[in-house]
Amino acid sequence: MKKHCVLAYSGGLDTSVILGWLMQQGYEVHAVYIDLGQPCEDKDAILDKARKIGAASAEIIDAREELCREFAFPVLQFQAKYEGIYLLGTSIARPLISKCCLQYARKVGANAYAHGATGKGNDQCRFQLAAEALDADIKIIAPWRMEIFRNEFPGRNELIAFCEKNDIPIKATSKKPYSSDENVLHISYEAGELEKLDISGVNLVEFGMTVSPQAAPDKVEQVTIDFVAGIPTSVNGKKMSALEIVQTLNQIGGRNGIGRIDMVENRFVGMKSRGVYEAPGMTILYDAHRYVEQLTMDRDLMHLRDRLAPEVAEMVYYGFWYHRKFDSLLAFNREAQKDVNGSVSLDLYKGNISISKRSSPNNLYDEAIATMEGGGSYNQTDAEGFLRIQGLPGRVQARTSPRDY
Repeated sequence: MKKHCVLAYSGGLDTSVILGWLMQQGYEVHAVYIDLGQPCEDKDAILDKARKIGAASAEIIDAREELCREFAFPVLQFQAKYEGIYLLGTSIARPLISKCCLQYARKVGANAYAHGATGKGNDQCRFQLAAEALDADIKIIAPWRMEIFRNEFPGRNELIAFCEKNDIPIKATSKKPYSSDENVLHISYEAGELEKLDISGVNLVEFGMTVSPQAAPDKVEQVTIDFVAGIPTSVNGKKMSALEIVQTLNQIGGRNGIGRIDMVENRFVGMKSRGVYEAPGMTILYDAHRYVEQLTMDRDLMHLRDRLAPEVAEMVYYGFWYHRKFDSLLAFNREAQKDVNGSVSLDLYKGNISISKRSSPNNLYDEAIATMEGGGSYNQTDAEGFLRIQGLPGRVQARTSPRDY
């Protein structure tokens, strides 16, 4: 009996070999290329390659708008950054890839889902945890976790030999000293020479979205972004879709050297790894969103959300997108973001972002209250009683357990 599976197919060496190898294992393979805005000279050529290898079907699914609107922007609303730095561009995309592949599996009647993630990285977790949360009965095929596959393909040379033997077209290109993963949100760079911490990642990597801050223009560029309920809606006065906003800000931020980071992070599987990232558009959006929040969110609500943000970032990074806890956190933040409406203008200069002006119809900043000048509705005499009550536990403790000073 023929076995059917869907393969998350990129057209690269690994997934091309996996496609051919799965066929040899008796699978009818349906190749799915998920378009997330990654640069590609000819997507149709990728599908044609899959068909030439022998895929039962090959299809492109355009998920760029959904990636930005339904995945990236909710994480942005939470100001979620993994370990305080990483904007989660790769992590955010993986549950969407699994969702699209499972939708296609349902269409073609496949009960297995294959991917090319290694057994050492985070992506295997994200693909599988997302897929099984959507379909508890789906069979996951991860060849790089299978000893039979690793024995047959211990290195790159064996992968290439397999392609040559089975007439699988491959590009004869020199291997870069690192690997990369791209989508419209960011590009990540890791492995190879980047595993050596005494090498500057910023100097080694050929960045695809940004110029270096040193090469950026010697003048400030201002950009204005409007938000409704914590979601960006327009750039420089022009209303745009989520995808258009990210693409526009990628161009603006890219030419000003915005959004490069180099970090050592803790993978879900337990090891530390070094990654270099660039995310010009999302970096601008995170800053702009925070400035609008500063006007519109009250202190206690903002502080509660900020305590939850690392939890959200961790769940996204690990792969628990389709999880009741995650659903609940997003539901909380949708309520918290209802008044995050306003406009912010940022000055971009050689990798730096600074605030120029901000406004909101829900502005909680009252100059008459905040002013250090006399008058206004704030009565400074009230602070006497406030501080006496706040200081009561400290005074009692000072009497019973004096501190040396």
